[in-house]
Amino acid sequence: MLHFNVASLYPLLYRLEKRGWIRGRWVEKAGQRRRRYYRLTPAGKRILAAQRDGWREFVGAINRITGIQHA
Repeated sequence: MLHFNVASLYPLLYRLEKRGWIRGRWVEKAGQRRRRYYRLTPAGKRILAAQRDGWREFVGAINRITGIQHA
């Protein structure tokens, strides 16, 4: 199980934006607080794909070691 501290979310988003992996934009609507929406950039999509590939390799290696197979 993954536990995530909400207070660490914004520093993480700022770092991802500084690296150019996400882009944020402010949206303001009458009578509401302004909100920031984030979108993956092309560079962010490439990084995500590489991370997914690495994770699949890792999970595959663990499965081979433990003998676990998915249906």
